Amino acid sequence: MPETDLRRRIKEMMVKNLMLQTTPDEIGDEVPLFAANGLGLDSIDALELAVSLEKTFGVRVPNSEVAGRALRTVNTIYDYILEKSGEGVQTEPRIENPS
Repeated sequence: MPETDLRRRIKEMMVKNLMLQTTPDEIGDEVPLFAANGLGLDSIDALELAVSLEKTFGVRVPNSEVAGRALRTVNTIYDYILEKSGEGVQTEPRIENPS
């Protein structure tokens, strides 16, 4: 899936499931989700976001430490989804049995 499509799906999921009074197009990729100068989400929103990620993308957020790292911005959510779904880019090819 192209990265712009995944980011768009993340934003659409957030607007729908968190009942945000904004559109997906108005959410920047680097806007802080929980800061007052960002979207201003709270702890209830964090829980709903974690549940929505699992339902929508099949990605589980196991604890608050992971949530604090993964749910900061659309970009951190994007990176977390790729990391957990195994679609992350490898920097070096994996060699199983070198000769």
